[in-house]
Amino acid sequence: MAMLRTCPMCEQDCEAKQELDFLMQIGNELSKGSIDLNSTIRLLKRQLNATCVILTLINHNTNKLFVEESYGPLDQDFSKLTYELGEGIIGRVVQSGEPKVIRSIAESKEFLNKLHFPLKANDKDISFICIPVKEKGKVIGALSVHKVYFGAPDFKNNVQLLTIISSMIARTARRRYESREEIDSLKKENSQLRKAISEQSYPNIEGNSSKLKEVFSLIQSVSPTNTTVLIRGESGVGKELIADAIHYNSTRKGKAYIKVNCAALPEGLIESELFGHERGAFTGADSQRIGRFEAAHGGTIFLDEFGDIPANVQVKLLRVIQQREIERLGSTRPIKIDVRIICATNKNLEKLIEDAKFREDLYYRINVFPVYIPPLRERLHDIPALADHFIAKFNEKNGRNVKRLTASAIDCLMVYHWPGNIRELENCIERACILSTDDVVHTNNLPPSLQNAISSQTKSHGTLDTILDKIEKQVIQDTLLSTNGNLVKAATQLGITERIMGLRIRKYDIDPKRFKYNNNASQD
Repeated sequence: MAMLRTCPMCEQDCEAKQELDFLMQIGNELSKGSIDLNSTIRLLKRQLNATCVILTLINHNTNKLFVEESYGPLDQDFSKLTYELGEGIIGRVVQSGEPKVIRSIAESKEFLNKLHFPLKANDKDISFICIPVKEKGKVIGALSVHKVYFGAPDFKNNVQLLTIISSMIARTARRRYESREEIDSLKKENSQLRKAISEQSYPNIEGNSSKLKEVFSLIQSVSPTNTTVLIRGESGVGKELIADAIHYNSTRKGKAYIKVNCAALPEGLIESELFGHERGAFTGADSQRIGRFEAAHGGTIFLDEFGDIPANVQVKLLRVIQQREIERLGSTRPIKIDVRIICATNKNLEKLIEDAKFREDLYYRINVFPVYIPPLRERLHDIPALADHFIAKFNEKNGRNVKRLTASAIDCLMVYHWPGNIRELENCIERACILSTDDVVHTNNLPPSLQNAISSQTKSHGTLDTILDKIEKQVIQDTLLSTNGNLVKAATQLGITERIMGLRIRKYDIDPKRFKYNNNASQD
């Protein structure tokens, strides 16, 4: 016990006066509005001359007790320690709501010592006092104290003081637990969201331009639904990859996924391919055959080149979409199907409707959720990421070790208009990887159609200064590419000052941001 002070009322050492001062200190701490109980626990340890003070609370989700706050000689970490209700002294106090005092923990069979606390202190017994913490009459935890036993007749004063303290800290303890619970809930929700995002797979779709991010947002919105999707875009932009992403991020991802290229099917066979036929339905129909729609039952059917479907088949497709049922050729029996439909086309359907080549009612049936894929020329900032993706792909395919493209090669890719879109870029990178002799793709490894006079720097020959300027510019660009556009690192690698680097950047009109193609801040 701390040294007693003289009471002005009775002019002698007074334990009551000291306890009153202590309670005022505790009150001042709690009145600050903080939910941190560490300072309160420390004051209590000092007041009772205790060796350890522990606050345990009930976890309402698990119905177990956990150590919320503790302070002892070694400041042990008890954060992972738990008690069942009724387990040990602490568990019984919380369960019964009554305080418990153990004069000597070394002689007690009830004391479990899950904290692995010393049972003696310099050959002296250690006592254990445990008080229930109640808030609005409900037990929410326990406040317990270890202290060396000096032969006191009883622990009445200690129990009384601890009971007062427990009632004072009860509200703060509850608020602290609720705050922890809220934080844990937010962490759990955040973890679930991260997991959901990580589980969303967009196979082989590379890029971080703003326009591609808009497409990703549409995929994320429509995938969990059963809505019919119409994917539009030029040939070679990757419409099939978008269809794959929608299916594999949907609730049907474990079911059938049937792909049909409508333009590749002969006009006379497309109806049979889509809806199936009965035996004898036409010459050569030797057996019954189910169609693609029937095979996709429960899953997804992807109708590519949808704008090339003949007019007579369009009528039957309209019925399939409206009523979700088909009829095999040679049969009059309707068959119910549960199929999600994804269509894709590079045709101008509105123009086909004007020319009476596409049914307007079918157009409105499939155009429920349109997704437009912009051409590559409208999202040039995706080119470096796509190029890296294709290099890695062909390295694995062909057993090569091509590491990168030079800055001048990227220049060529960035100024080209890409009429064939991503498919053309893929073929271009595969050719360049094959022709590379030093594991680096140079301008001369690219197809001749990409090597125009400006991008390949072959138009002007000029003086020695002109040639040296071109070489210096290319070296700076290559260095910026290797440092991801970091001017400081590039200057260090080249052995020049940042000021000189800045002057060269302005002289050659180089935009360092263009080399930060891995940066999410890149915009079209």
